[in-house]
Amino acid sequence: MTTLEKQFAQTVAEHKSTIYTVCYMFSKDADEVNDLFQEVLVNLWKGYEGFEHRSDIKTWVYRVSLNTCISQERKKKRNTAARLSMDINLFEDHDEDTRQVDMLHKRISRLQPFDRAIVLLWLENLSYEEIGMIVGISTKNVSVRLFRIKEQLKNMSND
Repeated sequence: MTTLEKQFAQTVAEHKSTIYTVCYMFSKDADEVNDLFQEVLVNLWKGYEGFEHRSDIKTWVYRVSLNTCISQERKKKRNTAARLSMDINLFEDHDEDTRQVDMLHKRISRLQPFDRAIVLLWLENLSYEEIGMIVGISTKNVSVRLFRIKEQLKNMSND
């Protein structure tokens, strides 16, 4: 393994949970999470050598992860086809906390991709400044958007 490959493997190991969290917020099931995760890794590898460290590596990983997931979602919407469904849900859990997390995930998944990205970063406890750097908007705009997004989430029904 080359030095570049070792550095990349280390970067992925350090930021694996960040990548996984982004993929989870843009997916409907475990298979889709895994597919998105693989796609993010491919895109990270493609851009790794050219990463110039002008921003923090975590910011870059978030940006690549979010852009990959948003792009995949757009492709998916263009290529909608009938999906086969199974009558079982391996992730089903009946505990109250799990139901609340599931409800929040369902509501967040109904947001527009850009708003979903902002909420995800906010849930990851990033500062408004960091969120703005990752998504490319001002800190003030992050504040305004988050206020509107929270109101939108509160007003959603539990469909």
